[in-house]
Amino acid sequence: MKTLIWIFMTIGTMLGAYLPLLWGDTAFSISSVFFSGIGGFMGIWLGYKIGRGW
Repeated sequence: MKTLIWIFMTIGTMLGAYLPLLWGDTAFSISSVFFSGIGGFMGIWLGYKIGRGW
């Protein structure tokens, strides 16, 4: 289950960091850091839920 959580956290962090690029912001902006944190948290939550069988 730890591996699943790490995988989803990594994917969530990368997607969250990429999100501000869609509206023209840079990858090194504060919004990128903010969405990266939210994406990582959501990835941990989703990985935990899937690992426990919903």
